Amino acid sequence: MRQQEIHQYIQRFFHENKCRVLDESYDHMTVQLTIDMDKRIMNRPYYWSYVESGGVEPNPAKLTLITNPSQFSASLAGERIHFGSPRLHQLFQVTKEQGAFVQMYEKPGQNQATQVTLTPWLGVNYKITYSSDRTKEMLYSLGMNLMNGAVIDGFQESVRKLDLAPSVSANTYYLPYNIPPMRALNRLEEVMENVVNQDDHTWVDEAKQRQVRDLRVLDYFYTGVEDVPESYAMEKKAIEEQYETTIRIEIINGGLFYLKTALL
Repeated sequence: MRQQEIHQYIQRFFHENKCRVLDESYDHMTVQLTIDMDKRIMNRPYYWSYVESGGVEPNPAKLTLITNPSQFSASLAGERIHFGSPRLHQLFQVTKEQGAFVQMYEKPGQNQATQVTLTPWLGVNYKITYSSDRTKEMLYSLGMNLMNGAVIDGFQESVRKLDLAPSVSANTYYLPYNIPPMRALNRLEEVMENVVNQDDHTWVDEAKQRQVRDLRVLDYFYTGVEDVPESYAMEKKAIEEQYETTIRIEIINGGLFYLKTALL
């Protein structure tokens, strides 16, 4: 996942959670958290217990996230966020807790005289995780047109600036989908599996080589030991588990989007 995609993700996350952006550049973002979001992500239970029990006026925290660490100024105080960072993982978890599925409708333009037709799309955000003793994570946002089956990458970025609402507006008509969402989801999963299959998997061989190296070092320390202690088997198992390679494809969130804007 590129840093730009992380920036776009957290920008949408805080916007959808009603957290006001106080300052933003390509490299960072400062947001004013709501009371609810402060309680969710800032780990201040004693503060909130004091506020609620003493009738004190609440003061939710401001949070600065540096999304492009290689270019940030040393004078900018903030928290670096990147794939694998605890903060980004925390935002993913909050998204899951809030519900992974939405249904949104694009609003017609102002003074729209004629009826607007909305086309159904299924949008899904995925996370691919390659794990061994090292971890690599990537985000993908796919969308499928449920009328003709066309698939696009970067769906979230395409709809981010559209004027969407959770209910259909007057003077709009949304088309019934030709492709059922579950069938579309299966096809998008096939797309993601194909992404994984076509990726470079030299990391698997490299992890195996590091495992062999560490096992040889372990065996060296026990060379000539007649009565091998139980710790040898435990250490060997730990090394094997450390370098075990796994590939995981997860859905972060998704939804049905009825759009008047053509994305292709």
